[in-house]
Amino acid sequence: MTTKVSKRVKTAKTQVDAVRVYTLKDAVALLQKAPPVKFDESYELHFNLNINLKASDQNVRGTVVLPHGTGKTLRVAVICQGENVNKALEAGADFAGSQDLIEKIDKGFLDFDCLIATPDMMRDLSKLGKVLGPRGLMPSPKAGTVTADVARALKEVKAGRVEFKNDKQGGIHLGIGKRSFSEQKLSENAQYIIEAVDHAKPSSVKGIFIKSIYLSTTMGPGVRVSL
Repeated sequence: MTTKVSKRVKTAKTQVDAVRVYTLKDAVALLQKAPPVKFDESYELHFNLNINLKASDQNVRGTVVLPHGTGKTLRVAVICQGENVNKALEAGADFAGSQDLIEKIDKGFLDFDCLIATPDMMRDLSKLGKVLGPRGLMPSPKAGTVTADVARALKEVKAGRVEFKNDKQGGIHLGIGKRSFSEQKLSENAQYIIEAVDHAKPSSVKGIFIKSIYLSTTMGPGVRVSL
């Protein structure tokens, strides 16, 4: 069966030189000129890393706070107890609780994009690993989502903190903003992510770490970006 390619997609592809490696600024500008769609597309960075997927010490993971946010309104849940519950709600949590919220999640409640937990709740929360882990929602100290400073973690997440980690193919894929953002904001967000990933290079990786980076929009072509 032949897939029909729309006129908009054809036009967008003709604007991209598949062989050329673009500067970050030029890549953002090029994708901004592509024919628009009926929704606010996301801009995404795609990394191809030179890592040994069988070596546990070469897993790449980290967080970065984007200066201009992601353009998404995140729903954040907090697992804590005592006075921290009210503190979390006052700081902007969409949901907060202790055993009651853990039981609710165990019964299927997953109406949130990020889960933060205080250290004293991790033992009880660990039983939900099979539910939260595959969805990337399990709190982690490395990601800054296991912390006693709930208010600070909430502020960073709401402001645009994103977590990254390599997938099973050795790639990292992250949203950097929306098409409605200015070119400057998109470029600055992208630069923060590129630097964060580069700084997360495992010490055991020799030679080139980032083999390639591509920038794309939700419905647009990929543009290779120079390092």
